[in-house]
Amino acid sequence: MRNERRSIQQHGGADMLFAAPWSASEKLLLAVISIATFFFVIVTPPFQAPDENQHYMKALSLMQGRLLTERHGDAIGAELPRAALDIHAVDFPTDVPATLRRFDRAQLARSAAADHSRPGTAFADFPNVASYAPSLYAPGAAGLSLGKALSLPWIDAFYVGRLVNALTGLLLLIAALRLLPFGRNAMLATALLPTFAYQTGSLSPDAVINGLGFLGLALALRTGFMGATPARSTALLVAGPLLALCKGVYLPLMAAGLRWRQHRHDPRPGLMLGAMALGAIAFIGWMHYSGGSQALYHIQSRKTGATMMTASLHDQLAIILRDPLAYGRILASSMIERAPVYALQIVGRFGWNAILLPLLAYPLAVLMLGAGVASGAGARFGIGQRLWWLAVAVGVALLIETAMYLTGTPLGADYIQGTQGRYFLPVLPLILLALSPDRPLRGAPRLFALTAIALLLIAAATLFDSFWVHGFVTSDGMPPHRSIGRALLLPSPRW
Repeated sequence: MRNERRSIQQHGGADMLFAAPWSASEKLLLAVISIATFFFVIVTPPFQAPDENQHYMKALSLMQGRLLTERHGDAIGAELPRAALDIHAVDFPTDVPATLRRFDRAQLARSAAADHSRPGTAFADFPNVASYAPSLYAPGAAGLSLGKALSLPWIDAFYVGRLVNALTGLLLLIAALRLLPFGRNAMLATALLPTFAYQTGSLSPDAVINGLGFLGLALALRTGFMGATPARSTALLVAGPLLALCKGVYLPLMAAGLRWRQHRHDPRPGLMLGAMALGAIAFIGWMHYSGGSQALYHIQSRKTGATMMTASLHDQLAIILRDPLAYGRILASSMIERAPVYALQIVGRFGWNAILLPLLAYPLAVLMLGAGVASGAGARFGIGQRLWWLAVAVGVALLIETAMYLTGTPLGADYIQGTQGRYFLPVLPLILLALSPDRPLRGAPRLFALTAIALLLIAAATLFDSFWVHGFVTSDGMPPHRSIGRALLLPSPRW
């Protein structure tokens, strides 16, 4: 009976009948992810996740019932309570000089006491996230509403918003893990990276984006390899539009459920393609309803350091279509040049990409991911299926870069601006799954658990020390250091 319940793929392409039961190690690792996420909810200072200030204002706008933004001169945003805005603008600003900065609990108390002295409203400018769908901000807005319903100060409501956002992200992760017919270790390995828990534990919509990316992938694999029941079909057709409203570039992840050499009369490919088509319709519908407005904003060029304006999608697309081969060279050179940066950010770089973990943590993360892969997929697949999964993952990665070139890069630039490693987190489980052997290698699950726990403990210590004990400097690039030993064993603010 135990063998019958293991996830298998029979010869001749027969469907899998059962997903593998949870192991004690997998349950432990899920608990570790949850603990790390709640730790980051509490310990990360306000607005110290990338663009958290913009996401906070967008959630505030939704909390007040606004689905769309409005223009106010050159600004794009909404009229919001001044007391809510000032916890960022006054109490915890992010636009600060490049000097050592350290937080303390007294700042939180002062912010909580200042609400009564900040009456009225002010216009909030958040162009970077103006066109994002409200579904991404529903959990954060619900948390903010709950905080104010409890008559909490705005700073405390902010933390309630974080908590609800984190709970939503974790519930989506758990649902995805439960639905996966195989490859649970691949998804766990991705979720055990410090960046995943750090972003989930903030007010960033990454909690929803990553969670729905995992859920869409899990539903596609379950339907493709275990059969299309009415419940699965309905869930798949709902997940497609929700995933597309996160970011349309992740929609092709659902193509992972397509089987290699699938029978031509099998209805499941049509079901998955239908879910993706519904997603595309939802994305286009939202863009039309919201006015299709792309908010242009100023950025600092990573090539020259000069402040430049992003390009309109229409003009940038025209440049790509005029010379696709030239764009292909830009795409390849940018990805190769930025690959080391992406790797650091995928593992963990806290604050606004300012705080590096001890450098030994990064090879430890590679070892953890390798052990997760070596822990096995729990099913047998041919090389054709694995190559298809890798093709889907590479295709999504190229779409991510292209989207950033279209919407986040100066007109006609010979590089791609704004892509961050965390954007690739929804893709990573599929890559790890494609590389996983059918069965676990000896000792791999134990090594996987040990390295994952060690990595998150290092991340937690880095976060607490850098924000609340030693302090840090908000600056991109590699911080200066005088000792290789310190760089290997201590977080970057102590170099």
